Amino acid sequence: MGSQENEQAGVTGRRMLLGAAVLGAGGAVLGLSGTARAAEARHGGGGGGLKSLPKPTIIGHRGASGYRPEHTLGSYQLALDMGADIVEAGDLVPTRDGHLVCRHEPEIGGTTDVADHPEFADRKKTKSLDGVATTGWFTEDFTLAELKTLRATERIPANRPHNTLYNGRWEIPTFEEVLRWQDEQTRRRGEQVWIYPELKHPTYFRKQGLALEERVAKVLHKYGKDRRNSPVILQSFEPTSIQRLNKLVDNPLVVLLSGATTRPWDFVETGDPRTVADLVKPAGLREIASYAQGIGPTLDLVIPKDAGGNLTTPTTLVNDAHRVGLILHPYTMRNENPFLPTNFRKGTDADAYGDVFGAYRTYFATGIDGVFTDNPDTGLLAREDFVNS
Repeated sequence: MGSQENEQAGVTGRRMLLGAAVLGAGGAVLGLSGTARAAEARHGGGGGGLKSLPKPTIIGHRGASGYRPEHTLGSYQLALDMGADIVEAGDLVPTRDGHLVCRHEPEIGGTTDVADHPEFADRKKTKSLDGVATTGWFTEDFTLAELKTLRATERIPANRPHNTLYNGRWEIPTFEEVLRWQDEQTRRRGEQVWIYPELKHPTYFRKQGLALEERVAKVLHKYGKDRRNSPVILQSFEPTSIQRLNKLVDNPLVVLLSGATTRPWDFVETGDPRTVADLVKPAGLREIASYAQGIGPTLDLVIPKDAGGNLTTPTTLVNDAHRVGLILHPYTMRNENPFLPTNFRKGTDADAYGDVFGAYRTYFATGIDGVFTDNPDTGLLAREDFVNS
């Protein structure tokens, strides 16, 4: 990259400035005193909005999904208790009767016990989901009342057999339940709790008459959380969805970016030929900055891997995004070997932990503003190491 030495100098300076914020954010995990935690007005206290969050920001990916089945109140609660700065509470998908619920995908065969319910056997279908033939059970074919009879299960039991202990413990939460949980936790803790919902497959649902943006905006307005400094960051892989949201709400908005050669599905549907590689060029980033406050790139867009899966040289994405005023919250850090770059793995067991602290240190050094992680406690300790090194 062009000016790596200058970038590194900037990172070093930021480490010194952010030390107090990190110690405050990690207090619940690190056992720091209440005075030390209170010294840092974290979690947007005082209405500071997005810029009030500590950096690098630790975002609990689908809650604390390294330890509990994802997108459950149990997973969200654990992430918060571990000290996550933000909880990704809600990958939002609709029910047949128009409610918003929290599931990673509309297909729920892999994250619930729906297959064990004979009364729903005839709901199993094959659908084209963003151009991919997908077989299973879909939230849009169930009423909310029907979904509430199901229970969440671990999505990747081969990697997280310990999480299967909690299969069946929690139901599928609605977005409104999450917002009420957020308010309750904010009152109990005396500090603002942040959430980071994602709108899933907006084009797919709009074509079914279940438009997400308007539903999300309506719910946020109902709870008074549709403002510029509201502690709710909205994200989507579809840029046109974020553009719609920009006209409906004043919340911080983030465009998610997948692999460089991929095209957002809304681009496919509208004939826009651009790929993610085009969007991460300076011109593409300037366009995103006209309607959003940040990007959520895959970690490979920050530091690519070689053919063997080892990290190579960082791209210019961090500097380019910062130059146009965008924050970067890449995804996703996980502790287990299969999800780490090859040069940070230890052994071959699918559920064994690798050198995740080394991986964090490498990614943090690029200057990213935060990161999504399935293991918030690990992320907080890694941040403490980074800012104090």
